[in-house]
Amino acid sequence: MDLQLEGKRVLVTRASKGIGLAIVKAFTAEGASVVATARRSTSELERTGAVFIPADLSTSDGPQRVVETALAQNPQLDVLVNNAGGGDPSDELLEDPFSGDDDTWANVFALNLNAAVRTTRAALPALAKARGAVVNISSSSARDPHTAPLPYAAAKAALNTFTRGLAEAAARMGVRINAVTPGGTRTELLVGEDGYAAQIAARMGVEHSDLIATLPQQIGMLTDELIDPDEIARAVVLLASPTMPSAIGSNWTVHGGAMKSA
Repeated sequence: MDLQLEGKRVLVTRASKGIGLAIVKAFTAEGASVVATARRSTSELERTGAVFIPADLSTSDGPQRVVETALAQNPQLDVLVNNAGGGDPSDELLEDPFSGDDDTWANVFALNLNAAVRTTRAALPALAKARGAVVNISSSSARDPHTAPLPYAAAKAALNTFTRGLAEAAARMGVRINAVTPGGTRTELLVGEDGYAAQIAARMGVEHSDLIATLPQQIGMLTDELIDPDEIARAVVLLASPTMPSAIGSNWTVHGGAMKSA
């Protein structure tokens, strides 16, 4: 199936590992030219051949500088993937019903919501010229907020609203905006030695590896396996493809059956 992405230029945020790295590889496999940004590169990202621009997108000027740098190198931009996000779970956050103080909330929103808003704002003129697409990476915790620290779940819920709201206005400019909502995905944020599951395992007094093995069943997944980042990347590539012109303002969930609502 030809997704008509060959020769397209794609900007992917938080692209150095996990879902972001899988997205870079998926677009590259389709013949697209990828610009990748993250705070630091990795050897895995370097092997993809993507152009790397270092940046901290949680800062107020980071998104604008990344987009300006990318467009200075090449004024074409067809697809933006806002994958920047995450958090820093700790025992203190897990014990606090608010999952952190005002600074914690501000920092989480800066990375998981504001980065997408600012990067999209900076990229929209170029995307409109190309009649391109934006795909935002959300989280199932936006709909099931007890599964993650509250600031993260709230920020992703706000990202969903931003996606749907901006899709209306951007469609008139020829830009399609959509979201992909992953469920439990095998990323460092979830399963890493310092990840969220490790914090839960320590609190429960169980082995980290044992918790990871049973996690899919515990969160209601029907596959008994955490989702591979490559599967999320395939959804992103399809939503970004010009062959999906009617996909506007949608939110594709990939959760292994964990989300039980219709």
